[in-house]
Amino acid sequence: MVQPQSLEGWYSFSLFLGLGVQMSAYQFGEFELDCARYELRRDGRPLKLERIPMELLILLAERNGNVVTRQEISERLWGKDVFVDTEHGINTAVRKIRQALRDDPDQPRYVQTVPGKGYRFVGGNGNGKTATVVAEVKSAPAAETTVTPPVAQAKSKRWRVVGIAAASVCLAGVAGVGFNLGGIRDRIFARNQIGPIHSIAVLPLANLSGDASQDYFADGMTDELITALAENRTLRVVSRTSVMQYKGVNKPLREIAQALSVDGILEGSVNRSANNVHVNLQLIYAPTDTHVWAQSYDRNPKDAIALPGEVSQTIATRAKAPPLALKAPRHTNPDAHDAYLQGRFFWFVDDLNRSEQHFERAAELQPDYAAAWAGLADTYGARAVEWQAAPAEAFARSEEYARKALALDDSLPEAHNSLAAVYLFHDWDWPKAEAESRKSVELNPNFADGHEILSKVLFAQNRDAEALQEQKIASEIDPFSRPEELGLAYLYTRQIDAAIADLKQNAQFRRDFWTQFNLSDAYRTKGDDRKAVEAMEQAFLNINDTKSAAAIRLAFKKDGIRGVCEWSLSGQLALAKKQYVSPWVLAWQYAELRDTEQTLAKLEDAYKEHSAFLIFLQKQPVFDFLHSDERYRNLVKKIGLPPAY
Repeated sequence: MVQPQSLEGWYSFSLFLGLGVQMSAYQFGEFELDCARYELRRDGRPLKLERIPMELLILLAERNGNVVTRQEISERLWGKDVFVDTEHGINTAVRKIRQALRDDPDQPRYVQTVPGKGYRFVGGNGNGKTATVVAEVKSAPAAETTVTPPVAQAKSKRWRVVGIAAASVCLAGVAGVGFNLGGIRDRIFARNQIGPIHSIAVLPLANLSGDASQDYFADGMTDELITALAENRTLRVVSRTSVMQYKGVNKPLREIAQALSVDGILEGSVNRSANNVHVNLQLIYAPTDTHVWAQSYDRNPKDAIALPGEVSQTIATRAKAPPLALKAPRHTNPDAHDAYLQGRFFWFVDDLNRSEQHFERAAELQPDYAAAWAGLADTYGARAVEWQAAPAEAFARSEEYARKALALDDSLPEAHNSLAAVYLFHDWDWPKAEAESRKSVELNPNFADGHEILSKVLFAQNRDAEALQEQKIASEIDPFSRPEELGLAYLYTRQIDAAIADLKQNAQFRRDFWTQFNLSDAYRTKGDDRKAVEAMEQAFLNINDTKSAAAIRLAFKKDGIRGVCEWSLSGQLALAKKQYVSPWVLAWQYAELRDTEQTLAKLEDAYKEHSAFLIFLQKQPVFDFLHSDERYRNLVKKIGLPPAY
């Protein structure tokens, strides 16, 4: 007979059978893990820990110091036949456990990473012993039980049609029945169980208008629902860029919830016509795949603008989270709002020219529309940071528009974040940058870009531990937008193995240039030239540049890593004859060749034009060879960076 694969699943099933089962409580340091109550306590006070991290912590404690492989963890938590990104799920669960236990992965007291294998629970008692079993709790018979702990996710759908008759066969003791008891337990116990929703993902609303040109409106409504929900500080709301990968994808909601580490899913559709906006929404409690709430809305285009705020209040109530006080509605011209949604649509696909056009149109139609000015500020800031324009002019426009937006509405986190970016990347004013950045995340704690900019502000000030923590928050809120950023943060703190592990993991599910580029840099820093070149070759293959990939392979075969660096530099110098190339990029290329004079010369050029990425001069390992040079040290002082050499 197949046993349930999770501890809480076995516990629930034992209650169903009316059996007694021994459930342990573990004591380690100031913590106590009560398996029977499914609770982690610190000095007697319960700590919040979501279902997947809790199951993993129980599994590690049960193993009494023995290594638990990642495959065992995957099968225990998700089952053998579930095709989800379990690697990301395991990493997220371990990170949440360490946050709850205040555990340092570099000097672990409790959870130790065993490279290439998995994890070991080391106890934290300072004497090499694992956690102490302090109690054996025997569950009461089912008839006497009034409280049922959270129910683990069913590991297979094959036998969801099996009814009470099959369960009665099991009760009669017939062995060898090859069905999943978790599925029966789910059917019998879980369907009516709806716990509080602490985290939620808004899946892209389907455009049912039959007109593909209306996709921007469906995406815009999705984005505004996310923004409205994110204002509730008791909810963790997954960022837009991470949920958009599921647009038009037919996957079970449970798989999506697991991949995004959420317990609530909001999905629906929108049908827009000339005189009406029809929206269907439903909320699902993911752990038990239980329908929580559904509603249809019909609004005229003018009134539809207020719909996301209205829905967010209802969702908060249904999620058992305290609702926010409704803000006084601001008048918005429907045509200006429509232009703004189109601007955001093109912003997210990185078409900055068309994005700018629509934001400008929105501002023309309604000059006091703060969001339109914030959109323009974002557009010019992105051009400056992404080397699409000379920094001075682009940042000047970004600051002008951000201040315009804030003058109209000081509660826009995006505008505060845009101003923080100006202070950070162009003015090099760390106190002002930090103040604006903290204001943006205070206004919206679920604002991933806000946490990311704050991380960079803190890195510039050499406050590396705080910076790394902010990047971890940003990556948790928006894991799929910039998958390279957490690995880059590890690289900045010289945690090279951690950087490689994170970047390799993300490269498995996100084929982009920058993840592989940073992985190449990490391998080069570690001294593994072959893997560095392989990662760089893959970076170009990811953008379908087979010609460059072949050139890299040939250059390495002929002249090793130096040949690859020379090929890269010659390409940038040729490009610089045709268009703008940041001197920061050229400085990087010369630094790869350890050409001190040319590297310092290009860094001085970058200083003259206030190149945005000079703030990371001390963080990039490629420039470490300059630390003893007085000219480098003088440059660090001129920028205003606290010395880290």
